[in-house]
Amino acid sequence: MANILEVKNLCKSYGKFDAVRGIDFSIAKSEIFALIGPNGAGKSTTLKMIASVLQPSSGSIVIDGVDAVKNPEEARTKISYLPEEAGAYKRLSGRGYLQFMAGLYTDDPSKQKEYIARAVEICGLGRRLDDKLGAYSKGMTRKVMLARALMSNPELAILDEATSGLDVINALEIRDIIKSFTKNGMSILVSSHNMLEIEYLSDRVAIIDQGKIIETGSTAELKKKHQAENLEVVFLKLKRHNVSSRT
Repeated sequence: MANILEVKNLCKSYGKFDAVRGIDFSIAKSEIFALIGPNGAGKSTTLKMIASVLQPSSGSIVIDGVDAVKNPEEARTKISYLPEEAGAYKRLSGRGYLQFMAGLYTDDPSKQKEYIARAVEICGLGRRLDDKLGAYSKGMTRKVMLARALMSNPELAILDEATSGLDVINALEIRDIIKSFTKNGMSILVSSHNMLEIEYLSDRVAIIDQGKIIETGSTAELKKKHQAENLEVVFLKLKRHNVSSRT
């Protein structure tokens, strides 16, 4: 089966600063793939390039057979993207926001109705959807943003720090929502600096540091290979090895 996403030798430079330095990875259908690493490692920059928000300096991105660098508009029809700091129209109700976003996804009224119904089910806010977004907690807002990202049932959902800043209960609920969508064939690319949380969410992970992927595999594989109890320890061991090899 062909991969939903193929990233090869992807680079992004800002003047003399290399934010992303020649990374490679792929995502299979129905897979949850996590890009993990510390703040400033290049995670968000990578996701923005895949989502066609940023133009790569070099390298290739292929989404479900479409060259996303040469044909970004066609590639966008296959994805959805949830930035870490996704904005919301605070004067709109949650339901009004979802209706507005459904109208941006499609002109077909029946499709809009389908998308809204799916989003209402995803966020699970019931009557609170009729309250203004400005009155929502961070957890409620994030659920509405996630519902917006998944409502069109994309081939690939790109989620940047999906549970950042949320309490344990809201984070667990969002993780469960994300997992449920892969059962119907959706692929998920998620980034996080929270390596422990990713252990419970992803099928495979790529550890990125200073713009380069330094290890890829399932959590079980990486913990066994590096004799570590969790991904944080895996990262620390890899970091120390890289430092020592340069000295």
